[in-house]
Amino acid sequence: MRGHCHCGAVHWESQAEAAWSCYCHCADCRRVCAAPVTAFFGLPHEAVDWFGAAPSVYNSSEGVERLFCGTCGTQMAYRTSRDPVNIHLYTATLESPGAVPPRFHVFHSDHVSWLELKDSLPRYAKSSSG
Repeated sequence: MRGHCHCGAVHWESQAEAAWSCYCHCADCRRVCAAPVTAFFGLPHEAVDWFGAAPSVYNSSEGVERLFCGTCGTQMAYRTSRDPVNIHLYTATLESPGAVPPRFHVFHSDHVSWLELKDSLPRYAKSSSG
C-alpha cells in the first residue's frame, strides 16, 4: 500500500492491512480538507514508513496532530492521543484509493444536509466507539 501528496514531495508506504476505514463528517475534517466529507483508514503507527520530505505537522487541538505536505498542502494523516495504536491516513492519498473502501460513517450527526451518500454502511452519531 502506497500513498503520496499532490506534488509528490511526501510519500508513505505500508505492508499492513487497514484496521478500519470510514467516512468522517466532523466539522474539523471538513474545514481542514475543504470538503463536505473525507475518508480515512487506520494503520499501526509503526507500520507506516515515510519517504521524501517529512510531513509538516499542525496541532489542530489538544492531543491532535494533522500531517500535511509543506509544499503543496495536501492533507496526509491525522494522529490523536485517543488512538495510540493507529495513524489515520486520508484515503485520497492512496495510489489505489479503491482498495480501501469505507466501512462506516463517523460524526454523521455533523453531516452537511445537502449531501446524501446512498450506501447501507453503519452511521455513528459521533465516533464508532461511542
